Amino acid sequence: MISIIVCIAKNHAIGHENKLLYWLPNDLKRFKQLTTGHTIIMGRRTFESFPKGALPNRRNVVLSRQTDIHFEGAEHFPTLEEALASCRPDEDIFIIGGATVYEQAMPLSDRLLITHVEDTPKQADAFFPIIDTALWKEVNREEHGTDEKHNYPYAFVDYERVKE
Repeated sequence: MISIIVCIAKNHAIGHENKLLYWLPNDLKRFKQLTTGHTIIMGRRTFESFPKGALPNRRNVVLSRQTDIHFEGAEHFPTLEEALASCRPDEDIFIIGGATVYEQAMPLSDRLLITHVEDTPKQADAFFPIIDTALWKEVNREEHGTDEKHNYPYAFVDYERVKE
């Protein structure tokens, strides 16, 4: 099972200057709960954005065409296809960014686990692809309002690929 997990704004923005746009504790808890014990695949810049390096209790896989580079606590592959080929058939795989990796993974993924934030940021330089409703159907939605830790309303929305 290949899942994409991401937090996106109304305009599909996901980041600015290699940083997340939103700090939503419940989104971070959900991310940790869903990905712990599984494989996470990301681009080099996403890995480099982690303040403490590789995420614990997960198989960290970094995509980079650079051959002379080492990612502490992570495996390295030049392409998404090679990274996926290294995974077992029964492995749960989560694609965690960035924008280019999401774009490459969309046609290969089984589900999308998206946090939709009801906001359009003033600045963004990374965007998630448009979700084609002919290819993806919403199967679960959990709405949340603002509170002392969450400045914007948001929803956890799960999509599954439409079976042909």
